[in-house]
Amino acid sequence: MYATERHTIIERLLHDDSRVTVVDLAERFGITPETVRRDLDHLETAGILRRVHGGAVPADNASTNEPSLSDRREQHSAAKAAIGRRARSLIPPGFDGSIFFDAGSTTAAAAGELADDLSGGSIEVVTHSLAIAHPLSELAHVSLTLIGGRLRGLTSAAVGAGTVRSIEGMRPDIAVVGVNGMSADFGLSTPDVDEAAVKTAIVRSARRVVVVADAGKFDRESLVSFATLHDIDVLVTDEQPTGTLAEALRDADVEVRLA
Repeated sequence: MYATERHTIIERLLHDDSRVTVVDLAERFGITPETVRRDLDHLETAGILRRVHGGAVPADNASTNEPSLSDRREQHSAAKAAIGRRARSLIPPGFDGSIFFDAGSTTAAAAGELADDLSGGSIEVVTHSLAIAHPLSELAHVSLTLIGGRLRGLTSAAVGAGTVRSIEGMRPDIAVVGVNGMSADFGLSTPDVDEAAVKTAIVRSARRVVVVADAGKFDRESLVSFATLHDIDVLVTDEQPTGTLAEALRDADVEVRLA
């Protein structure tokens, strides 16, 4: 197989799996690890990928990379809607309690899908996200608390010490949390330090933590870890986790629900 053919296949694998390893590529192509590394070096120079320990990830998968909220709404939109629908089953009929919605495109999709099921009980919804608060504010059967703070334009979310203190004084029954990355070793992560502090406060305050994340977040590590896998109760996603992440989720006794 010519090098250009291998490069095309590597690009496709990166698109599909978000990561490739030297060992797997050497076995797939029947070549030496040294040849694979030269292929990866060539593709990194071309701006296609970024080398990491043992392999490579897409070039846009840097630890500080963070698309805008509007861009993220367009990414994996069908999967996010399905995840939101699947998350409905976590809210029992006539639920009488409180739900905290973290900021993010997948949590926003979950909030939108859950809105129709929030009637029939006495529901208190809390969020620090303007994008989530606005549509929920129009629902007569929802009591809404919007946590204030310094607004971070990229995510339309309140952040800062005041936001964290407000959350620390709460004990919501359920928290629906989004992530930028999820891995066995690094846990749940996000690119921004201030967003991470808010997410940590949400996770620590809630009685039950539900993470909503499409499979594109698996085995990714953003700059700041805000929780371990042991800190969460349920993962709602569109694909079954595999490999070390699947093992770590089982070890942490995390329930995985597929959309």
